[in-house]
Amino acid sequence: MTKVTVLPGDGIGPDIVDATIKVLDHLDCDLDFEYAIAGGEALKQGLDLVPEETLAKIAENPVALKGPITTPIGRGFSSVNVSLRQHFDLFANVRPALSIPGATLRYTDIDILVVRENMEGLYSGVGHKRSEDGERAELTSVVTRKGSTRVIRHAFKLARQLKREKVTLVHKANIMKSTSGLFLEVAREVAKEFDDIEFEEMIVDNCAMQLVMNPHRFDVMVTTNLFGDILSDLCAGLVGGLGLAPGANIGDDRGIFEAVHGSAPDIAGKNIANPTALLLASAMMLDYLELNDASQRVRAAVRKVIGEGRTTTPDLGGSASTTDYTQALIDHL
Repeated sequence: MTKVTVLPGDGIGPDIVDATIKVLDHLDCDLDFEYAIAGGEALKQGLDLVPEETLAKIAENPVALKGPITTPIGRGFSSVNVSLRQHFDLFANVRPALSIPGATLRYTDIDILVVRENMEGLYSGVGHKRSEDGERAELTSVVTRKGSTRVIRHAFKLARQLKREKVTLVHKANIMKSTSGLFLEVAREVAKEFDDIEFEEMIVDNCAMQLVMNPHRFDVMVTTNLFGDILSDLCAGLVGGLGLAPGANIGDDRGIFEAVHGSAPDIAGKNIANPTALLLASAMMLDYLELNDASQRVRAAVRKVIGEGRTTTPDLGGSASTTDYTQALIDHL
């Protein structure tokens, strides 16, 4: 039996986590769910945003499934997601963008995997400085050979494992010659280890344009932290938005799988939230656990139900409740 740490999160988090667990229960994968708190519920109990007890539970188990967690606005609060990544050294953020029949707005047959370095660069928040007069602000970007090597190698390994054909390295080495230059240099070295996979280099601004004009040219993309944060959301927009966007944060010995959208407190408890992003994240979790048949069943059920269009939530143009949509998935399974 595999133990899974479950963080219900805030807002619609408990709604979509409950729906996802119900679907997973019908797969008979011998999973044991252990619940822990973080975010708003932890603060209500007078605890830290991510309590020590929660960190201990995550550390005990190979995977965690996480609903969206709101970071309170104000000094003294750092992002829960960033804190978890740094605490467990989850160096690779993996974001698939896959077309779902009935949901895609502009393109069909999109299948892009974005692999983002998770620990370094501008997004890491190292070296925040602001002058006392408020006229000058600074932020340090640090990129290391070790950090670059492990995430780029992870992207190539994923490409090989998933039988994909090409890895595109996205950079800005023409201008950011030190940080992006090192990332590109490492990529060229790592690519030589994977001569069965095509390697392509692309400047980030050209990449953004190409994603809009011809997204089908992309297969696996790997890039630095800030670029990956932006481009992965762009890719989500190609296939219908963040409501259909799963994500995974992967380290050497564990993974945390999540819906990448927000907690949407305005619709919490109304039974209209769309759990698809977390369901697809759970499919990534099943793949991580080498339960590939089960993961494919989840994806097939999602594609079937949304494709039929009879039982979809309001964000997809339907009128079904979260409960009805979940039951339709279970019926298909």
